[in-house]
Amino acid sequence: MAITVGVAGITGKFARLVVKSLLASPEATIRGFCRNPAKLPEVVRSSARVTIQQGDSYDLDALRSFAHGCDVVICCYLGDNHFMVEGQRLLVDACEHENVPRYIASDYCLDFTKLEFGQHPAKDPMKHIKAYVETKNNIKGVHVLIGVFMETFWSRYFGVWDADEFKLFYYGNGDEVWESTTYGTAAEYVAAVALDASAVGLQHFLGDRKSIRQIADELAEVYGKKPQLERLGSLQDLYTHMQAKFKEDPSNIFAYLASFYQYYCTNGQTYLKKELDNVKYPQVKPATFQSFMQSHTPQGLSDSYQNAGSCV
Repeated sequence: MAITVGVAGITGKFARLVVKSLLASPEATIRGFCRNPAKLPEVVRSSARVTIQQGDSYDLDALRSFAHGCDVVICCYLGDNHFMVEGQRLLVDACEHENVPRYIASDYCLDFTKLEFGQHPAKDPMKHIKAYVETKNNIKGVHVLIGVFMETFWSRYFGVWDADEFKLFYYGNGDEVWESTTYGTAAEYVAAVALDASAVGLQHFLGDRKSIRQIADELAEVYGKKPQLERLGSLQDLYTHMQAKFKEDPSNIFAYLASFYQYYCTNGQTYLKKELDNVKYPQVKPATFQSFMQSHTPQGLSDSYQNAGSCV
């Protein structure tokens, strides 16, 4: 059965991977929304199954034109908190006007529903949007939760992995579990959810769950060299550090964002449910920490974030 999937913010790295997965399903046609279609790869722009609507994300008329005729809209927006709230609200309004039955919010992270407002500033927009969609009578919200992106986990900015020193840094006792999913695996699950009309509400998917000590063991197994483990302090030390950075300059999000992620990824508050929704889509074969290592050099792990989506 044919299904029309809208992808808002279609030029982004994650959106490109979602589109790639959707195009692997013959029943899917895609309506994309973006400011600059020239940023899309030619293979996407020239596809007979892809139509692009150019427009501004704050232009309700343009958003309505994009949403018209869609069976589901996937939001792949990425920006500051104002954009993630106000931009998505307008997109939800457009979906309401055009009778789009499902809206897949731009979440793709740890379980933000377990956070209080203000605990993790970058996740407040997701809480606002979930509540906003719930005020609509004819739209069902869909929220795909995947832990932390694996490419982000290995990135230099995140501060966990140093390829040059072959070292892992951590707070806590080292047995705290990291829940993680690659961009590619997450995109496959988002595409599967988009094509499944029965998929609504919170959807929990993961590529892997491992402690930093288990990850270190797998590094040794894959590369034949045991990494150093360096403890930076307790989880309370991390909390104190991140709060101090935040209070110092709340506008400088890059000074504290990684610390907030590290804290809430490992303190147990935002873990996904134990019985994941992976089983609903057996066609998706999740990348694990170990398989991700096997497909990258140690240095390539650090570079994987900037290269995510570049193959599409």
